[in-house]
Amino acid sequence: MVILGPPGAGKGVEAEMLSQEYGIPHISTGEILRSAVRDGSSWGKKAKRFWDKGELVPDEIMMELVKLRLHGEDCTEGFILDGFPRDLAQAEGLEAIGRDMDWTLTGVIDIEVSQEVILRRLSNRRVCSSCGAVYNLITAPPKSDGICDRCGGELYQREDDRPQTIKKRLSIYAKEIKELQEYYRAQGILIDVEGDGDATAVFEEITEKLEARDG
Repeated sequence: MVILGPPGAGKGVEAEMLSQEYGIPHISTGEILRSAVRDGSSWGKKAKRFWDKGELVPDEIMMELVKLRLHGEDCTEGFILDGFPRDLAQAEGLEAIGRDMDWTLTGVIDIEVSQEVILRRLSNRRVCSSCGAVYNLITAPPKSDGICDRCGGELYQREDDRPQTIKKRLSIYAKEIKELQEYYRAQGILIDVEGDGDATAVFEEITEKLEARDG
């Protein structure tokens, strides 16, 4: 499966819950990149040159990294991709990987969230400067203001989570997602989900629609 949604849609949370429900791995592009860079593979070194500069990793490199990850033994029964594909070219590349590996996507979950909710969620997000733990001042605040529960590190607000930056990111996403939605809807595998509610409500809607579709 693939899980789509704008920044702040809760894709990672839902993907992790689905991973637990169905016993298949949750694979995020961030996890793929961190693992490749940490392992020092040839493709990881190529990706690191872009990652270190805060630039998007080119499709050619990402496709190879995704392909390598999907060959992992834990993916033999399925997987949930979070953050990939992000455009039509990557979707077509993922389909080509599936043909090579003899599998097809069985579902693409598209979480739709209003801009108001996204702004509220992301503007209240804080990240630990030491261990990278993520908090939300409304839904999952730290025990001590500005201090990480795990390691005691200082919490900060990413530039990406400031209102003006969020609006720019959402504008870019809105342009990119239309082609992906049309592409997967034409294949009959797109599952639209309302994402303004809490994580449990969204998860219940996803599983209900997956079960209804599978009969």
